[in-house]
Amino acid sequence: MRKRLWLLVAGTTMLVLLAFLVPLAVLVREFAEDKALSRASDAVQTVVPLVGDVNGLRLSVTAQAVPLTVFLPDGSAIGAAAAPTPAVRLAAARGRALSVTTDEGREIVVPVVGAGGTTVVRTLVTDAELTSGVTRAWLTLAGLGLTLVLLGLLVADRLARSITKPITELSEVSHRLANDELTARAAPSGPRELREVAGALNHLAGHIQELLAAEREQIADLSHRVRTPLTALRLEAESLRDPDESARVAAAADEVARAVTAVIQQARRRDQPPSAAACDASAVVRDRVAFWAVLAEDTGRELRQSLPSSPLPVAVAADDLGAALDALLGNVFAHTPDGTSFSVTLSPRPGGGAVLEVADEGPGFPSSEAQRGVSAGGSTGLGLDIARRAAATFEIGAGTTGGASVHLSLPGPTAPREA
Repeated sequence: MRKRLWLLVAGTTMLVLLAFLVPLAVLVREFAEDKALSRASDAVQTVVPLVGDVNGLRLSVTAQAVPLTVFLPDGSAIGAAAAPTPAVRLAAARGRALSVTTDEGREIVVPVVGAGGTTVVRTLVTDAELTSGVTRAWLTLAGLGLTLVLLGLLVADRLARSITKPITELSEVSHRLANDELTARAAPSGPRELREVAGALNHLAGHIQELLAAEREQIADLSHRVRTPLTALRLEAESLRDPDESARVAAAADEVARAVTAVIQQARRRDQPPSAAACDASAVVRDRVAFWAVLAEDTGRELRQSLPSSPLPVAVAADDLGAALDALLGNVFAHTPDGTSFSVTLSPRPGGGAVLEVADEGPGFPSSEAQRGVSAGGSTGLGLDIARRAAATFEIGAGTTGGASVHLSLPGPTAPREA
């Protein structure tokens, strides 16, 4: 916008200057010509009355600042040396004053008819005298025009800054809001329209905060309500006569309780900046794989895992990463028949972070079904979306041995999330 304002002001200023300076430059040249011709005419008119007095004429001609030549009737000449020109002969023949343009400049001849014949007074105004001072005047006008253009650009820059600075601040605030900095607010400044936009943006940010606060309250309330039936389920598990069955049901109830606690913690964690979330991906993935390995053994599934032995930090909360892996492995157990092999691979990502891959040898699924709320199995369709929220990039494809393959690119501790 600043460049466009500069171009607009520069173009407008130059058009105005051309409209005034071009006629003014022509007028300056004409004024210089008129001045030179007028000075020459005055000198001629001063000499004309002295025709007939040779001595007085000679003194007057030599005293003039303009070079004059007086051609006497006897063929002699007084003053500047010059040969009779066609204009001199024409003026002597017709008895009329002439002003003729020649290659050297402007020639002025004035005949004086006397008793002894016609005397012709001649002077030549050279081109240099006709344009004397014109170049300097034109340079002055050009400098004035350039100064006015620069002054106009300076004013345009100040005006552009007063408009673009509030717009830039609004853009920065909107980006901060997009990066979950919901406390960011715009300072109303600039023109009235921009102040109204800043007020609207602040109102929108406040409304988003209210909606998120209400959402967190609803999630927390729902999660606390689930605790009551979980407590009853634990009591039922403890009352079972079979110790193994009791332990299995109690472990399942504990797992549901852990998931509920993670939901509450995640809702509270939304008030923290994104950079505050971090964990060791190796430890989290190893823990969740160990949990699912028991169920894999019970259903006759071969579990292949490739996990790094050293810590692998990522900018994802441990609960979020665990929930994402649980969602992916839960899909494997829910949508593939018993005995289907699957694998979990975790590897470092170039530039920081990690790449998590969950692949199975089941029937697979088209990528068109990997959308929020879309499921062909009668579920809520949110499983993949849980995994998608934890990743910087999320890709679904086919495994090397058939089936489905899901790749999660986890950001590093200092790397921003990709849009």
